[in-house]
Amino acid sequence: MLDISGLERLVLENQVTAIVLLDAELKIQYVNASAEQLLGQSAKRLIDEPLATQVKHSSLDLGKLDTVCGSGQSFTDNEVTLVFDSHHALVELSATSINNQNRNLLMLEMRAIGQQKKISQELYQHAQQQAAKELVRGLAHEIKNPLGGLRGAAQLLEKELVNPELKEFTGIIIEQADRLRKLVDRLLGPQRPGLHELHNVHSVLEKVRQLVKLDLPEGISVERDYDPSIPDFEMDHEQLLQAFLNIVQNAVQALGQNGGNINIVTRTAHQATIAGQRFKLAAEIRIIDNGPGIPTELLDTLFYPMVTGREGGTGLGLSIAQNLINQHKGKIECASWPGHTEFTIHLPLRR
Repeated sequence: MLDISGLERLVLENQVTAIVLLDAELKIQYVNASAEQLLGQSAKRLIDEPLATQVKHSSLDLGKLDTVCGSGQSFTDNEVTLVFDSHHALVELSATSINNQNRNLLMLEMRAIGQQKKISQELYQHAQQQAAKELVRGLAHEIKNPLGGLRGAAQLLEKELVNPELKEFTGIIIEQADRLRKLVDRLLGPQRPGLHELHNVHSVLEKVRQLVKLDLPEGISVERDYDPSIPDFEMDHEQLLQAFLNIVQNAVQALGQNGGNINIVTRTAHQATIAGQRFKLAAEIRIIDNGPGIPTELLDTLFYPMVTGREGGTGLGLSIAQNLINQHKGKIECASWPGHTEFTIHLPLRR
């Protein structure tokens, strides 16, 4: 049992920062009240438990802590994702080696990243994504102009050719030009706001389930957990159908032949912040799968056009989904680690 004086314990217990003391084997020797809240367990249950049994996944290699304990060194990581049994947290983590009565200990200080920082990151990412979209749109328009000329020239040449075998080559030029034009149109995405009418989000999600089930690989199930209290709201139901379908199909492709579960969950969110604006009430739609997770290096650019982690993928599905959700004044967030990927969509209901 770790010997901590009354004054030290008083100071530690009143810290807003979560503090965990580990021994050389990375077993928990002390947690303050903030750490109990972060880990979702009481101190009584945590003492002498290995840290690795409490943290199911960490974006930080926990093996790095071994080199800190007893070395007299310390380090800080400004953004660490920690996954526990029933929840996950984004924290700023510092690890410091200390000595207590000739016993080497490791002190972890974890501070949950505040809501303001999340809003700031969200606005920054939104600005980056908008800049990327404008760049893609500019390139797409530049491609479409010569593409039209190329197709037109191929058509004129085809009329002049007498040999049917040579017409086969002009046919290939026209076919490939059409294929590229369709790709460019998808890159540009929907440019005009749709017709918004009062509609029920669950009827849209049920249509998504029906469409996905038509071609669902064996071993994959799609479950739902709906909150019937979500009121009808104004939407372009065709656009939301496409957005939700893109995300669910993405989950199906991620699960692949290994199978797994996809859960569609709806709830109401109170005092939701979307793109820096506060809404009293929002619809929250979560699409969760238990697949392999999204590679860490893709998470920051996940919604950029042409970004994909799948061989043969176009990287347009999520970009289009985000564009459609943005047209409804909503937002998409993603949290992912091995065994869990969760897309959360917020759509405002009331200011």
